[in-house]
Amino acid sequence: MVARLTIPTRLVLSVLLAEPETELYGLEVAERSGLPTGTLHPILARLEGLGWATSRWEEVDAAVVGRPRRRYYRLTATGRREAQRRLSDARPVPGLRGASLTTRTALS
Repeated sequence: MVARLTIPTRLVLSVLLAEPETELYGLEVAERSGLPTGTLHPILARLEGLGWATSRWEEVDAAVVGRPRRRYYRLTATGRREAQRRLSDARPVPGLRGASLTTRTALS
């Protein structure tokens, strides 16, 4: 069980919860949350370890598409329930009153 949700974790959960049935690849989550990938990927790994998220590797040949394969993430049913509960219970973030946690400008 997660003792508390950090602001970056709340941002990631908000992004994934915004489109719960859609798989998003890591860079999409990074861009939507405003988090650097070095912060994002450990959070996604933790969410997977908790059973809150699942991931899968894209089935393409990187040489053919001209880019690395993408790893797609989405919340599990448990992850959606926990994210909704935890985000609704979370204390407001100082400086973010009235701002959406899913926008890059929320951290400015």
